[in-house]
Amino acid sequence: MGDTEELNASDRDFSRYLHARVLSVVGAVVSAVAMPVLVYRLTGSAGWTSAVTAAEALPYLVFGLLAGALADRLDRRKMMVALDFTVAAVLLSVPLAWLAGALTAPHVVAVAFAAQTAFVFFDAANFGALPALVGKDRLTAAYSTLYGRSTVVELVVPGVTGLLVAVVAPAALLAVNALTGVGSALLLRGITSSMANPRPVRGAGELVADVREGLRFLWKEPVVRTLTLVGAAHSVANGAWFAVLVPFADRVLGVAPRGDVRLAALFSCWGVGAIIASRLLPRLTERWGGARLALGALLLSLLGGLFVLASGHWLVTCVAAVYWGATSATVVINGITYRQQVCPEELQSRVNTTARMLAWGLGQPLGAALGGAVAVVAGDPRAGLAAGVAVLGTGVALAWVTPVLRRAARA
Repeated sequence: MGDTEELNASDRDFSRYLHARVLSVVGAVVSAVAMPVLVYRLTGSAGWTSAVTAAEALPYLVFGLLAGALADRLDRRKMMVALDFTVAAVLLSVPLAWLAGALTAPHVVAVAFAAQTAFVFFDAANFGALPALVGKDRLTAAYSTLYGRSTVVELVVPGVTGLLVAVVAPAALLAVNALTGVGSALLLRGITSSMANPRPVRGAGELVADVREGLRFLWKEPVVRTLTLVGAAHSVANGAWFAVLVPFADRVLGVAPRGDVRLAALFSCWGVGAIIASRLLPRLTERWGGARLALGALLLSLLGGLFVLASGHWLVTCVAAVYWGATSATVVINGITYRQQVCPEELQSRVNTTARMLAWGLGQPLGAALGGAVAVVAGDPRAGLAAGVAVLGTGVALAWVTPVLRRAARA
C-alpha cells in the first residue's frame, strides 16, 4: 500500500482524476438503480424495464469502434470534459419532465441511450488516459486505488439508492447523476498533465485503418479472442438478470418496487460480490494464472446464475446473488487485466473498447432483450432469467472445449 499512498499524496492530477472517476461512478450507479425502478413504476411492464437495460448497453455495439479510434487520436481530457457536461444535460431532462408531469417511458429509454452513448466515448478516452497520466511504472498502484474506490461506491451506493427510491421519486434521483457529471467535468478540467498524444484526423480513411488495426490485434491474439467471445455470452446472462431484477423481486420474491427496503438489499448484492472478488483476485491469479482462472470462474459463475434462478426467498436470493456477483466480477476483471497486459500502449483505447463493445455492447443488450421478451411471453420474470443463464451455459461449454484456452491453462 506504500506506493498507492505515495501516489495519492504526491500526484495532484491523479487525485483530481480519481475523484472525477468516483463521482462518475456514483452517478452511474444511481442511474442504474433508479431508471429501471422509474420505468417499472410508469408502466408495470417487464418489457419496458428490460428496454432500459438494453438501451444502456446498445451504444457500445453501435459506436464502440468509432469511439476507440477517436480516443487514440484526440485530446482525451477535453473529450472527457465535454462528454461529462453532455451527460449532465441529457439526464437533467428526466426530472424536469417529471416535474412538468410529462415524463414517459420512451423518454426515459431515449435518455438512457443518449447518456450511455456519451459514456462510450468517455470510456474509450478513459482506457488510454490513466496509463498516459501516471506512467507504466505506477499504473498498478493507480489502478488498484481507482478500482478500490469504485468498488466501495458500487457496494454502498446501490443500497442507499434502493432505500431512497422507497421514499423519493426515482426521477428526482437522476438529478444526482447530472450533478456528479458537472463535478467530474470540473475536476478533469483542472488536470494539467497530458493524457494523450493527439494526432490529427485527416479523414474517415485513417479512422477506418485505426479500427482495422485494433480488430486485427484482438482477432490474432488467440486467448484474448476466446476470452472476449466467451465474455459476451457471460454478459448475456448478466443483462438478463439486471433486466428482470425489479419484476423478479416483485413477482417471485414479493419485494415491492415501492416502499420496500428489501429492494435495497437486492441491489447491493452484486457490489458485495464484486468487492469480495477484488480482494481475492490477485492471489487467485498469482496461483492459477489468467487462463486457468478464466475456465474455473466461468463455471462457478454459471452455478451462481443457477442458484439465483432456483431461489424463492429474498434472503436466499441475496446470498446467491452475492456469490454470483463475486464469480461474475472475477470473470470480468480477469479478462480485462489479461487484455491490458498483452495489449500495446498505442492500441489500448481501440482494443479495450472493441472488447467492451462485444461483451457489454452486444452481450448486455441481447441479454436484456432476451430476458425481457421471454419474461413477457411466459408471464414470468424467472423464465427470462433462465434464458440468459442458458446462454451462459453454452458459453461455458464452448470455453471448456476450446483447445487454445485449455493449452494456455495448462501452461
